[in-house]
Amino acid sequence: MLVSKIADIRYIVVNSEEDALLLENNLIKKYKPRYNVLLKDDKTYPSICISNEYFPRIYKTRKIIRDGSNYFGPYSHVPSMMALLELIKKLYPLRTCHLALTPENIAQGKFKVCLEYHIKNCKGPCIGKQSHEEYMQQIAQARELLKGNTQKVSNTLMEEMKRLAEEMKFEEAQKLKEQYMLIESYRAKSEVVSSVLHHIDVFSIETDENTAYINYLHITNGCINQAFTFEYKVRMNESKEELLQLGIVEMRERYKSTSKEIIVPFELDMEMNGVTFTIPKKGEKKHLLDLSLMNVKQYKVDRLKQAEKLNPEQRSVRLMKEIQAQLQLEKMPNHIECFDNSNIQGSDAVAACVVFKKAKPSKKDYRKYLIKTVVGPDDYASMQEVVRRRYSRILEEQGELPDLILTDGGKGQMEVVRQVIEDELHLQIPIVGLAKNNRHRTSEVLFGFPPQTLGIKQGTPLFHLLENIQDEVHRFAITFHREKRSKSQIASALDNIKGIGDKRKTALLKKFKSVARIRQASLEEIAEVIGESAAKSVKESLSESK
Repeated sequence: MLVSKIADIRYIVVNSEEDALLLENNLIKKYKPRYNVLLKDDKTYPSICISNEYFPRIYKTRKIIRDGSNYFGPYSHVPSMMALLELIKKLYPLRTCHLALTPENIAQGKFKVCLEYHIKNCKGPCIGKQSHEEYMQQIAQARELLKGNTQKVSNTLMEEMKRLAEEMKFEEAQKLKEQYMLIESYRAKSEVVSSVLHHIDVFSIETDENTAYINYLHITNGCINQAFTFEYKVRMNESKEELLQLGIVEMRERYKSTSKEIIVPFELDMEMNGVTFTIPKKGEKKHLLDLSLMNVKQYKVDRLKQAEKLNPEQRSVRLMKEIQAQLQLEKMPNHIECFDNSNIQGSDAVAACVVFKKAKPSKKDYRKYLIKTVVGPDDYASMQEVVRRRYSRILEEQGELPDLILTDGGKGQMEVVRQVIEDELHLQIPIVGLAKNNRHRTSEVLFGFPPQTLGIKQGTPLFHLLENIQDEVHRFAITFHREKRSKSQIASALDNIKGIGDKRKTALLKKFKSVARIRQASLEEIAEVIGESAAKSVKESLSESK
């Protein structure tokens, strides 16, 4: 029934499950949806109130009255709130009665102490046993605790716990520890609901090449009750500031907002009658701006994913444009080549080159190289040989040169490639180094001479692309090296057998795939491939070499 009536789905990104519960509560109370009957009543999550009285009280409440009292919360996790109240009660013996404690009433002796005074939960301000100054100092400390400024309170708790432990009162010390842990788990109120911020608009913006994404949060009576992200097509030379100004005017008009304060991420060259623009640096307003920024960034990511599903090449173009921007290249790197070496202590040394076109592997352009001029394990010299052979041939054949070269290595590999590309061949091709950590995972991207680390964050799509290219060239080089070692071992077993030349070795390996299978084959099976006389020589030689 519910699913069949859904026409549209919208979402707001928040920081935690508690924030989601609070936001759900506010929106259900505003829109009163048919299928959310449990939260449509007048109940809401509780807050903690410091009353506006001569001797203030601190208590739990579900109603916010605008009489000058201070409210903290609301709290979706009630046990944390109760632990906080219990801690305040233990640290600060404040009154809990509803008496009208004015200076006149106290001076006239209208009141008598109650049980709370006798059990030392209250110092008796009702009969003048506690001064107003001392009482307000305790209220000030409790207010700091409710704001989340817990350092002083934490120190007090720790001292009390140590004292109880020294007095061997471990059960009481454990209770204090449990209270401390509960408060740490939830000591700050949610930024989704605020009892201090009443009527405010919040705007943030993200852009790409063609589109601006603008998020709008509307705060009414301390609650987020409207949240939208919308798109504008970017025209030539339109700045972020101009686009955000356009969005502010349109969204306030569309939703009839009369908020007198607008929170924005940067300074705008605009004025609105009776409206203040705020760029917060900390506090509750900064939390709301961060929430808006988180929403607009998530919306942008989701829209890009949708577009890339419809047009897979769009992702490739976006990644190449990111590389172009990061490296400040003149054109997009449509054609990328990456090199790697592989050998075991210099034996069977090989190298490989993989080619990516439009951010995708072009396997028909992959190349394998046997190292010909280098003796022993010298990766730098091997890299120079392969790069020299690769691009000398391309120049001779007037082939297509890459837009970007990647090296599977750090500064040293980059320098030897540069020597060949620039000093020998006089080419101007950008070179990027992909350095690995001690776990052999790509850890940083290097560019320029001298090489500098680029600020490409791990886990981003661009970093994944470069990492995948490096993994691909490593896989290709390792596979080729294993093939060569395997062939070398096979060739050594078939070498020096009388009457067995290259053609017959090739024919045998094509038929039987390995020396082990040739050894297991019968004389007649081998003779079918190379003849009876040569088959006898093979059987005799392999039998002797077991």
